Amino acid sequence: MILDIENILISSDILTECFCCDLTKCKGKCCIEGDAGAPVTLDEIGEIEDNLDEVWQDLSASAQSVIDAQGVAYTDKDGDLVTSIVGGKDCVFTCYDNLKIDDEIVENCCLCAYERLYRQGKIKWCKPMSCALYPIRVKTLSNGITALSYHRWDVCKDAVAKGNELHLPIYKFLKAPLISRFGEDWYAQLEVAAEEIAKQGIR
Repeated sequence: MILDIENILISSDILTECFCCDLTKCKGKCCIEGDAGAPVTLDEIGEIEDNLDEVWQDLSASAQSVIDAQGVAYTDKDGDLVTSIVGGKDCVFTCYDNLKIDDEIVENCCLCAYERLYRQGKIKWCKPMSCALYPIRVKTLSNGITALSYHRWDVCKDAVAKGNELHLPIYKFLKAPLISRFGEDWYAQLEVAAEEIAKQGIR
């Protein structure tokens, strides 16, 4: 089922399916799996380049070599701009650190070098919106309309399990980035649509 909120098309499973990242289980594998980088806009490439000096020392030698050779982004086989990758899969901006999550130390967790510095208050830009919104994928259709879909990936099976355990729908898990991208009024309409779907028992 496809919903239309202010000319933005939304797949109804974003409102009905549950999801919650579980870094204690996956350790951020989404940063190092797949066959292409994270989708980025030209404005985001500008932010990445403007803050590159700040994260450079946190990147692997292989990642630095890739960036030196082709830049921070490239056009993938689908014609989309995406972040550069190492070895055909790892995002060049991946770094590793130990995280404390719910009083548990998660060792050697994959992190975004930009997000880590952002959370430390060292830079003002966090990460590409496509990363913040995952598992929602945003696509601009040929008619110019924006469409949101749920990207299902086996790498995130633990996130699905945790989301189901918490009864946390995708749209609620991603409330902050959805508001950041589309605005509070739009999100309020999304909530109303979710309530209607729940009343109708649509799955």
